[in-house]
Amino acid sequence: MSEIKSTEQVTHGELTGRVALVSGSARNIGRTIALELARAGASVMVNALSDKLQAQRVAQEIEDLGGRAQVHLANVANPQEVKEMVDACVASFGRLDIVVNNAALRRHAKFEELGWEQWREVMGVILDGSYLCAHAALEHLKKSDMASIINLGGLSAHTGSKERAHVIAAKTGLIGLTRALACDLSQYNINVNCVVPGLIDTDRGESAGKGTPEHHAKNKTLSGQKGTPQDVANLVQFLCGPKARYITGQTLHANGGAFLG
Repeated sequence: MSEIKSTEQVTHGELTGRVALVSGSARNIGRTIALELARAGASVMVNALSDKLQAQRVAQEIEDLGGRAQVHLANVANPQEVKEMVDACVASFGRLDIVVNNAALRRHAKFEELGWEQWREVMGVILDGSYLCAHAALEHLKKSDMASIINLGGLSAHTGSKERAHVIAAKTGLIGLTRALACDLSQYNINVNCVVPGLIDTDRGESAGKGTPEHHAKNKTLSGQKGTPQDVANLVQFLCGPKARYITGQTLHANGGAFLG
């Protein structure tokens, strides 16, 4: 699936003056979230593990919209790299109001073949990475009057799927982390929610050669149509804005009715 460059300019401005850090935002859902937050007025730190060129393209798209963006390469499973990324974000933009934990690994392995290193690699990026980004950003989020942390969940955490024990365990852990952080951070007026994309049409990269994922094959949307990254980004942007301040600790699905939970 090719990326489509947006020409829509910053318009509604609900997030004007705000700053967002979006992990794993060089392509697919993360890219679209970064662009949508920028359209709403936020300055964005674009993160990727190693694809600097693609991350720079996203930053350029944001600037073409009339927004502000910077790029920082970091492994979200590495505490020092996460700290440096947060520090760079604040140094560039002066503040931090929004953290979107989108970085993830799409791995498949039969459980009997799933080694400890594979387990830890996935858990490190999805679950540990979300903890590390939220923890490193906390002192800055406390200073915001409209702070949000958004964790990106996964449909298979709710429906189950073959050969994804590590991914499902990590994504299910995000639901618990979301609820716990919502309770812990409410005193600082920090909202924490989990957005769960389902059956979204994206470039699956390394998973493309494995065919349709099992949970995609067995679950269908009510309309029969797959969603788009924009469907997810719209929900994330809403949750980060002023109209969603009474929503926290929730797991919200964008799946076209593929899972009715």
